[in-house]
Amino acid sequence: MLRGMRMRLCVAIGIAVASLIIPGHAAAVAETVEATFSKPGPWAVSAQRAQGCCSGTGKAFDVWFPTDLGRGGTRHPIIAWGDGTNAVPSQYSYLLAHLASWGFVVVASESTATGSGQDIRDSARYLLRQNDTPDSVFYRKLNPRAVGVYGHSQGATGAINALAAAPDLVATAVAAELPSQLFCVAFCTDTRRLRAGSVYFVNGSADLPISPSTQLLPWQAVGLQSNRAYYEATPGMVSKTWATVNGVNHNDIQGKPDCARASFPCAIGVFGFLGYPTAWFADRLQHDDRAHRAFVTGVGELMHAARWSNQISSITS
Repeated sequence: MLRGMRMRLCVAIGIAVASLIIPGHAAAVAETVEATFSKPGPWAVSAQRAQGCCSGTGKAFDVWFPTDLGRGGTRHPIIAWGDGTNAVPSQYSYLLAHLASWGFVVVASESTATGSGQDIRDSARYLLRQNDTPDSVFYRKLNPRAVGVYGHSQGATGAINALAAAPDLVATAVAAELPSQLFCVAFCTDTRRLRAGSVYFVNGSADLPISPSTQLLPWQAVGLQSNRAYYEATPGMVSKTWATVNGVNHNDIQGKPDCARASFPCAIGVFGFLGYPTAWFADRLQHDDRAHRAFVTGVGELMHAARWSNQISSITS
């Protein structure tokens, strides 16, 4: 009888211990923010080339958007995209469709020279007009107070310029592979001009010499020739984050994950430009608390993420 009581006691203790271990184990293997936002989101996506016309430079707009626009009363944020030099939106279709799958309406001018930021601003304003047009599919489906910009290379220059020129329109920017001022010809940018909003700089460690992480001489002496310089020159009133994807070069952002349809060079594909940039927009335009915490200085997930380096942020809480 005593032996039976001991056996029942052992079983009860085992169940109690298991109940303590299992939740802890589940927390330990919880999916990261980057992994979550690297996967397609919950919205089916539609796309239309030359949905509307025209930008100030006469270019049409391509749009990627949730198929079931406005489901559940959703007002979708807008992301205006900027192509790299001589690139077109279709080269970024995997990335732009990915953003739309997370509930954003993504618009891209077909301009191959977006560095001024004009085409990027024009594309956002086009969608805002559609939001007020009764016969438009976007009528009253968009959130005019939640506009972000995202650009690659020259388009990253354009994204920063759009934020600087129109802080009343643009709330936040993601600048991917922002070229050093040495490489700007017709259009340059200077992050010291920013006065509001927020910006996330992301570059690849193998993107040399176009978008280097650091520079040998102080930027105050030779100009903004690196991502660190752009970050440091951004005024304190602007929320800012910078991180480098290890092993990524200038055109990995283009095409599909296997580099299909990307311009040379492309090494590992678009993955580094999916998770955290999407999370940034989820934070800034959709007020996603979990996404926000990933960017908090010192403790956020990005600050310690594998495959990343140079993580720094002014976001403190």
